Amino acid sequence: MAADVEGQEQAPDPERPHAIDVPGLLAEHLRATKVAEIREALRGGRAIRRGQGYSVRVTAPLLLHQATLKQCAALAGVGSTPSGRKAYRTYADRIAEISTAP
Repeated sequence: MAADVEGQEQAPDPERPHAIDVPGLLAEHLRATKVAEIREALRGGRAIRRGQGYSVRVTAPLLLHQATLKQCAALAGVGSTPSGRKAYRTYADRIAEISTAP
């Protein structure tokens, strides 16, 4: 935590939100999650048509996007469908691109 000139501690700046598109397959999986912040972020997102499917543009802090990705890990695990693995990988790549940007 940073201290100002008078020695009082300031609250850290809130993390800047990032708009990242969540593939529709992951969005459908996440609608039943128990984490309220994820459900709220998806509800506030905007659906974007992509060919035969869709994505949901979610504007949230990077930490929430990373938590969302962890909730979807089952879709990339053993026994998952190729479309589930691709959706997970696509979202993971989008998050990695934001987190490595200067």
